[in-house]
Amino acid sequence: MGVKNFFKNAFSDMKQNAKAQHEVDKAQFDAIKAESKATWEEAKMSPSQRQALMQKERDAQIAEARQREAEAQARIEFAKNSKKKD
Repeated sequence: MGVKNFFKNAFSDMKQNAKAQHEVDKAQFDAIKAESKATWEEAKMSPSQRQALMQKERDAQIAEARQREAEAQARIEFAKNSKKKD
């Protein structure tokens, strides 16, 4: 492999990496832009709408916590039953 081919391959790799990184940056920028717009729209909501949204989020968090607790209890029971068999 000559020096010419080495640099040709190196620059080709850098070009591909730059394109890929640009796509990542563009996607992240678009996501941040959408999140900012969502925050702005939420800020313009009436107090009753905002309260309803916050209650919905809290309900989802409670449901998730209860699901995690149930999974942990199942793991505890499995571990206890495994000990008894040994």
